[in-house]
Amino acid sequence: MTRSSAAELLVLHAVRLKGVADELAVARRFALDRAVTAELLLDCQAYGWITWSEFAGLGGWSLTDAGRAENERQLAVELDRAAGREVLREIYTEFLPLNERLQQTTTDWQIRPTAADSMAFNDHNDPQWDRRVIEELGALDQALSAVSERIGAVLDRFRGYDDRFAAALDRVRAGDGAWVDRTGADSCHTVWFELHEDLIATLGLARGETMNP
Repeated sequence: MTRSSAAELLVLHAVRLKGVADELAVARRFALDRAVTAELLLDCQAYGWITWSEFAGLGGWSLTDAGRAENERQLAVELDRAAGREVLREIYTEFLPLNERLQQTTTDWQIRPTAADSMAFNDHNDPQWDRRVIEELGALDQALSAVSERIGAVLDRFRGYDDRFAAALDRVRAGDGAWVDRTGADSCHTVWFELHEDLIATLGLARGETMNP
C-alpha cells in the first residue's frame, strides 16, 4: 500500500529539494495549502531547522545542518514504516547508471567538441548532434516512467517526477532547447537532479556515496 506523507515532513523536505525556496514554491512542490505551509515554515524556523536569507531583493528558506539531520530522520522513519527500504535501495542501484547517462546527455547539450577544442560550447548549429541528445532524453524519459511507477508505489510523494520530466522534454521537442538544462524551472536536468536528491535523502546517503551490500 502506498504511504502518504505528513504535511510537516513535506514542508521541510520541499525546502531541501528546492535548495532555496520561498513560501509559494514550498507549497507548490507538494500541492500543499499555502496557509498551512506558512505556519509549518515558521514552526521549522522556531526549531532551528530552516533559515531565511535574501540576496539582490530575492529571498528564500534553506535548511540548516540541524534541519538536514531532522529531515533525514523523518524520512528514515517514514521509509521504515512503509517497509520500503529494500525496494528503494534496489531502485536506487538501478537509477545510478541512468543518472550517469543523464549527466553525459546534459554535457553533450552544452558542449560539442571540435578538432580545435575538446570543450567547445555547443552553438546548436549541428541539428544531427542535438537530435541525438534529444533522442537520448527520450530514452531516459521512458526509463524514468518505469522508475517513477515503482517508487511511487512505495511512497506517494515520489509520484510526478516522470510527468514533470516529460513536460520539459515536450518543450525541448517543440524547439525550446533551454528546457534541457534551464535553472530556476522544471527543466529536464532540474527535475532529474531533484529526484536524485530525493533518493539519497530518503536513503540517508551523500551524493557520490555508494551503498553497502
